[in-house]
Formats: sequence, structure tokens, C-alpha cells
Amino acid sequence: MTHRKPPHGLPSREAVIEFIQDSPTPVGRREIARAFNIKGADRIPLKALLKDLAAEGLIDLGRNRRAAAPGALPEVTVVAIIGIDEDGHASARPLAWREKTDPPSITIPPSSRAPSVGTGDRALVKLERIDQGKYRGRIMRKLESRGERVVGQLKREGKDYRILPSDRRARADYIVEPGETADAKPGELVVAEILPRGRMGLRHARVIEVLGDASAPRAVSLIAIAEHEIPSVFPDACEAQANAAKPVTIGKRTDLRDLPLVTIDGSDARDFDDAVFAEADGDAKNAGGYRILVAIADVAHYVRPGDALDTEARKRGNSVYFPDRVVPMLPEALSNGLCSLRPDEDRACLAVEMVIDARGQKVKHRFMRGLMRSSARLTYEQVQAAAGGGEAGIVPEGIIEPLYGAYRLLLAARNERGALDLDLPERKVVLGDDGKVASIEPRERLDSHRLIEEFMVLANVAAAETLEAKRRPCMYRIHESPDPEKIEALKEYLQGLELPFGTSGVIRPKTFNELLAKVRGGIHETIVNELVLRSQSQAVYSPDNVGHFGLGLRRYAHFTSPIRRYSDLLVHRALIDAHGFGKDGLGEIEMEAFNETAEHISMTERRAAAAERSAISRYVAAYLKDQVGNSFEARVSGVGSAGLFIALAGIGADGLLPMKRLPGDFYDLDDHRHSLSGRATGLTFRIGDPVTVRLVDADPLTGGLLLDYISGGTEGRPGGHPGSRRPGGLRKHRGRHKHGQQGSARGRPKKSR
Repeated sequence: MTHRKPPHGLPSREAVIEFIQDSPTPVGRREIARAFNIKGADRIPLKALLKDLAAEGLIDLGRNRRAAAPGALPEVTVVAIIGIDEDGHASARPLAWREKTDPPSITIPPSSRAPSVGTGDRALVKLERIDQGKYRGRIMRKLESRGERVVGQLKREGKDYRILPSDRRARADYIVEPGETADAKPGELVVAEILPRGRMGLRHARVIEVLGDASAPRAVSLIAIAEHEIPSVFPDACEAQANAAKPVTIGKRTDLRDLPLVTIDGSDARDFDDAVFAEADGDAKNAGGYRILVAIADVAHYVRPGDALDTEARKRGNSVYFPDRVVPMLPEALSNGLCSLRPDEDRACLAVEMVIDARGQKVKHRFMRGLMRSSARLTYEQVQAAAGGGEAGIVPEGIIEPLYGAYRLLLAARNERGALDLDLPERKVVLGDDGKVASIEPRERLDSHRLIEEFMVLANVAAAETLEAKRRPCMYRIHESPDPEKIEALKEYLQGLELPFGTSGVIRPKTFNELLAKVRGGIHETIVNELVLRSQSQAVYSPDNVGHFGLGLRRYAHFTSPIRRYSDLLVHRALIDAHGFGKDGLGEIEMEAFNETAEHISMTERRAAAAERSAISRYVAAYLKDQVGNSFEARVSGVGSAGLFIALAGIGADGLLPMKRLPGDFYDLDDHRHSLSGRATGLTFRIGDPVTVRLVDADPLTGGLLLDYISGGTEGRPGGHPGSRRPGGLRKHRGRHKHGQQGSARGRPKKSR
């Protein structure tokens, strides 16, 4: 619509109102001035005109003084998803709507670029008005639900029911009216919707999902899945697409079926997404070097941008692993079928051939889209035994020696560049046939594990280098340098152990490795490794490269696990585009959404890690339930205002020793020294200190362990921890230790249920 500027320099009120009402989004004063060719001093009366129109209720001046029709929604707002139709279009309601009239209707079309949402979810959306009272939205970010749901165990109490939350941080139970139980029985695990708060008493909730018997062995992982809202059921469209997939033929692919590639995985693995091969390089100019080939399942052939499988894979972000199950990123027909590199079956792959010299340095590489045929499915233990001269079993002849020859060179190169070399013991939960915990064992680290890791790291580097050289988008795996404040805190703690830590100049992984070498085999080894880990930044995904500090690499991406990580699938698609391998590459639409996708899959990775940790904690609590009253040797793993966090020796379990169970004194918390110090006694507890504790309670529902103090800590002089104190770094707490005091693993006093 064309507006003519009136002689006095301003358009008419009607013209301005019409322009604002016709705009699909709120407009600012600059846009109005541009539309009516208002310049210079004439913009001042325009501001006054808009203010008058707003005062008369003819327009709304919202965020950043942007003008819209009365009752219009802001351009960016928070909505609740109230329904999704068969075509994937979501209906939404603005959360901030306070008018007595019905809110405008909001329709959100499906998009592979946006986070997936379901009914009940909240999201930040960008709106465009398409008609009076009608909007089209685009999801910018899915918002985490805060206090809207609770997972827990249903208990009967008189005529009413209560939910005992599975979150150990919860301070109270929830009341459920008899008609709001969704037919759940006492003792079952449920997911409930928290109802609006009343003025007094416990909050009420309505059961919306029944998970099953809380005492069942598989309940542990069900709690973690529900608590962290991990999608665990595939939509029918995903299952149908996966089941309809067919094996590939050779076509234009590189034929790798005569190459004796092998997969090397854990004995309980079901999806095999990487296969390896190595041989001495036949080029006389590269004496002592090796040719390595890493072949990865070609998931991109089956999961195309924007289809049902892709939408769900992006939503999940990654597979999640529990002791009793896996929540896969892709349906089983693909993850354990056509995308799994099973022996003696033709499989589509994306492979990289790499040549390393006698120093373990990569001198060249090339990617290919191929068809392979694994010659053997090997376990880490089988490969390790064969490398040690033991029974080779099904290991093909001539495979092991070149694999280990190449590995030794790569390991030397890793040591040369000074990749961070942390040594933190891991534990695994072993389940019996009945699904209950049979044992908790150390997770063995073999050279065969490291071999596969080094091969995968090299392939990941090749992927990142190729995409950068070809100027294609890359989903980098980045790890920034440690925060200087964390380094200073680490240095201060190490001074207390009389361990010098030189931090002059630029911090490098080698700086930490020198420290770790000093404590290896000593009493401080475990705690120093843990503190070094805590001082590190968190690795994330990003389209902007800053390098990988921990690995000592300038360019790094995840390429080797597209069955279980969406990031790797994106890298595969980018490589397909970069080499012209097909039309199933990244595509322009995904390239525009790389930043949002990076944030999303970094979040799903954190979510998966938290769910896996919480499941392990609950399995451990169930395992220790029969050992309440026993004493354990342990170490302090953390200090806080609640008390001491304790790691039980040999089990890897963490529990809380509350402040009130420490010997009677006032305790000062020093965050920088990671210590608690008694003012009167001088008794001090620091991270890494050995202690003896008694198990008071183990709660499988929350995974919490409650501990009592028996002995331990360091005797010091009264008045707290010697040395300087930072202002604001100390807080006062009272210990009132009484053996036999009642408590629970939730960290709050027990009460009758």
C-alpha cells in the first residue's frame, strides 16, 4: 500500500493505524518512518503521534516500543502446545494472555529446523499475523518444564494418596485425590501433573501416566527416562519408514567388500557402526607408516533431512544407555539392522582411508561412499587376548598385528601433542538374570579400547579438516580452555598439598599431564585427577570452531557414531555434499539451523548423561539396601553447605554425610580450599580425605545414600583452617552428631507415611 506524505510532514492518523494493522509483525518507529519517507526532525512528532494512539487504545506499544494492533501478540512470545494434528501442525496458546476473551489462534507448521514439541510442552516462538486473531508461529526454542510434572511412587495414606518424589531434592510429597490416580495402585511409579498451588498445605497432583511396579528391576531406568523426559516411544511413521528400508546395492559406491574390515565392540553391544582395517604402507617413501581404513554405517542413506526418522532423531539427539536397556536414537530396524555392520552382510558405509607416517602423523586421507562386508564381529577382550599371544579364536589371521602397529604410532603422536591424560576409575553395574544388581565392578580399560579410540579420533579429525578445506558447514566438537578462575582455585588447593602447579603463560594439556604424573601411584592420585577434571570446560557442539583443548587438536568433529549421535549424522551429510556423493546431503534448510541444532544436541547430550548417572545411583542404592548398618572405607568427594559428599571405596557410590552428623562444632565452609573446618576442634575435612562411615539408609527411589560419621578428617588447630581466608568464602554451620539419629536418603528427617 502506497502512502503519500501530507504537506505538514506527517501521514494521517488513519494511515499510520492502517499500516500498523496490516503489518504481520509489530513494527518500530524506524520502519514506520521509512514506509512514509519521514526524515530528520519530522521523526520527533511521529514519536508523539504513536504515544497518543497508544494512549487512546488504537495501537499497542509493546516490547522495545514496537507498535501493533490492539490485542495483538508480541512478535516473540512463550506458548503452551495444546494439540498436534495428523500432519504435524501444532496448535498453541500464549501463556501471557490475560484478557477475558479467547486468545488468538496460533498454528505452528512442522519444520526439521525447529525443536520437536509435544502436547503440554512450552516453547519460545516467533509469530507472524496472517489474519485477524490468527497467527503462524516458528519455534525458536523449547523451554524446559519447571515444576509442572513430578515422577514418584504412589502411596496410600488414609482416604487419600501421596506421591513420594523420585527427585532427592524434593522437600515434600504431593497429595493425589482418589479420583486423580488414573487407576494407579499403591506402590507403582507414576508421572503426575502438578496442580495450581493452594494457599496452605502440600501441593496436589494428578496422575497422567503409570510406569509400573516400583519394586520391579526395570523400574530404575524407567524413573530416569520419565524424570528427564527422554523420548522412548517412536511415532508410527518412524517405525513404518524404518521397517520399509531396503539394503543398498553397489551402484556408484566404492566396493570395499574384499577388504577384511572388522568391528570391535563390547560383548553386550548390539549396534555396530564402525569397522576398522590397517596394513603397512606399501609406499617406499613412507617406510614404517600405515594405511588405515575406518568404515562407518551410512545412516544418511536411510535418514533424510526433514523426514519422520530425521525429525525424531533430532528430537532425541542421541541414544541413552542404561544397565538394562538402551533408548536408541533410531528404531531397531535400522540401529540393530540395516545400519549395523554385522558380519558377512553387505552394508552401506561412509569410509575414510588415512595414511600415517612412522611418527603417527597423518599425511593424507580421502573419503569414499562404499559398500562393505564385515569379516568378523570381535570383542575388546578377544582382540586383547589375541594381541597378547593368547587364543585367537575367531580373530581373522593377519588382522591384529597391523592394527596394533598403527595404534602404537598414533599413541606416540597423542603423547607428543600432549592430549589430556586423566585416569579416573569407572564402575559398571552387572545385572543378574532376574534383573537385579549382581555386582558392581571396575570397568576395565584395555589397549584394545584405546586402539579403537585412536582410530576414531583420527577419522574425526579427517572429517573436520575436509569440511573446513571444502568450506562446508561442520558441526564441530569443541572443548574450550579452562576458565582462569577454576585454574586459580585448583592451584590454591594444590598448594595445600604442597604440589607446585606452574601456570605461567598459556595453559596446555601438557601442564595438567605433568601434574598428574607427579601424583600417579600416590595417595592424592584420585583426588587430583577429579579436581583436574572439574577444572575443565564442558565439551559441546558448535558450528564455530575453537579447537579441542583436551585432545590438543585444532579441528575436531564427531563422525564415527551416526547410529547413536545426531551430530555425526550431520557431519556425514556435510561430507556427502562436499564430495558430491549423492542428493541426500545436508541441504540448505539444515545449514540455516546449525546454531539452534548445536545448542539442542548439546542439551540432549547433557540430558542423557544426567539420566545415565541417576540410573546408576539408583541401582547402587538398591544394591546397598541390604547393607544398611555396615561401615565403609571412603573418601570425601565434595563439600557443601549440606555437609560432606562421600565416595564409598570399591563401589563408586556417592552419599551424603549431613552436617548434623559431624562431631559437634561450628563448621566453616571454604569453597576455594574445598574444605570444612571446625572452629572449636580444628577438625578439617577436605576433598580426598579418607573417612570411615556407616550406611544409615539407601533409597532406590531417589538413589540417595545417607551416611553417618565414624572417623576421619585432619586434626588442625582451633579457629578453622589455617591460612588466608577469602571474604565471603566462609559460612557457619552447626554439627550435632548423635549416633542412631533417624534420617533418610532424601536428606530430610523420616516421617510416618
